[in-house]
Amino acid sequence: MQKLKFFINGEWRESKTDKYYDIYNPSTGEVIAQTPCCTKEEVEEAVQAAKDAFESWAAIPVMKRVQILYKFRDLLDQRMDELTEILCKEHGKNWAEGQGDLLKVKEPVELACSAPLLMMGESLMNTSTGYDTVLYREPLGVFAGIAPFNFPGMIPMGWMVPLCIATGNTMVLKASSTTPMTSYKLAELFVEAGLPKGVLNIVTSSRNEAEILLSHPDVKGISFVGSTSVGLHVYSTGAAHGKRVQALCEAKNHALVLEDCVLERSVRGIINSAFGCAGERCMALPTICVQESIADKFVAKLTEVAKELKIGPAYDKTTDLGPVVTADHRKYVEGWIQKGIDEGAKLVLDGRGVSVPGYENGFYMGPTIFDYVTEEMEVGQKEIFGPVLCIKRVKDFEEGITIMNANEFANGSVIYTSSGYYSREFARRTDGGMVGINVGVPVPVGLFPFNGHKRSFFGDLHTLGKDGVKFFTDAKVVTSTWFTEEDNKAKVDTWDGSVVK
Repeated sequence: MQKLKFFINGEWRESKTDKYYDIYNPSTGEVIAQTPCCTKEEVEEAVQAAKDAFESWAAIPVMKRVQILYKFRDLLDQRMDELTEILCKEHGKNWAEGQGDLLKVKEPVELACSAPLLMMGESLMNTSTGYDTVLYREPLGVFAGIAPFNFPGMIPMGWMVPLCIATGNTMVLKASSTTPMTSYKLAELFVEAGLPKGVLNIVTSSRNEAEILLSHPDVKGISFVGSTSVGLHVYSTGAAHGKRVQALCEAKNHALVLEDCVLERSVRGIINSAFGCAGERCMALPTICVQESIADKFVAKLTEVAKELKIGPAYDKTTDLGPVVTADHRKYVEGWIQKGIDEGAKLVLDGRGVSVPGYENGFYMGPTIFDYVTEEMEVGQKEIFGPVLCIKRVKDFEEGITIMNANEFANGSVIYTSSGYYSREFARRTDGGMVGINVGVPVPVGLFPFNGHKRSFFGDLHTLGKDGVKFFTDAKVVTSTWFTEEDNKAKVDTWDGSVVK
């Protein structure tokens, strides 16, 4: 059994803990490795290493810092198949989804390579007579990243690390204890690319040890992805200790399907969004508001296409739907399916009890579809994080958008229609922070922020885009003047000359 180490100050260290977490291959149900529950002292060591590395790393010109990121990007391309296999084995995504997860690492890295441009400040000569003002963007110090299990590449090594280090900060990453192996492998690529010791440090731990990061005086900010309950705790605790926080949380994204949609293409887009990554993503489409006039035809086609999905091991390139991440998570999702039945929703397609020949111990679930879900049913309101799709029948556009906006989450929202009018109205009136018009997974490219609203996000600055750069930097405004001989005896006014008169 492989026992993983943790990464501090450029070294792989064996933890002093006596507690380890099992890492499963969801496709087979086998334990493939164990990762440590790092001690509080080890987490504090990681923070100290990041602190010690900050001054020298921040002093390196940004043009030189990003050269390491260019090299990392090239290594990522060269090792793509190796990395994809690791990711698929520890998480359960199918091959294409796993590769997409890693391509979503590459994208923010390329954004971070633009740090020399993105960190450029502003200046104005003669803001007041003889006075000039310049604004600089500077790094802050040590940041903490707290990552979930569902995107082992994209979230920790895409959303969190690249912009953090490119802008001159250092990071302590708490990787998911369920899926840490991808992050560890990517850390090795950073070392190979020339990243100095201490700039990136990685630990795995329980919430108890991670709690240190929320109050530690040397941690300047926290980037978190996970449940809303934990995210709210991270946000409130971190903010109470004077830290900047971005907390990306749960979702219950809705799509509105109008009678003028391109039916089959819309159905296939919804199938991809709802059941891709086994529904374990915050930009899934688990709830569909479909116009009553086409609902019967829509549900029939949806069920037909869902049944076509090939269920199998993640690393089989012909697999459409891989397993969920653990046996416990499968049990959790199955509990939600039973709850939907108990609440009175019509179970059109039952994904429980799936077995894949040769992989009988894997954590497989088939696609599940509920029809006639109402607003009183929790199954249509709460995040399930599995391959479960709920259908809500609505009379028209107005009823559909009202139902959608009533949900407490607002990560993304989607409309399927051929109407330019309704598309525009939807984009204007939806609460969703990321909007898809005939696009089932409206995740923007990294040039734009990942932009959740309502209880899907807590904080002021989102991840990626210009928001991401601002999150990892602070503005410094410098005003200067130079004295003449006459100024030597001049009277100094209340504002020292900086007020325009």
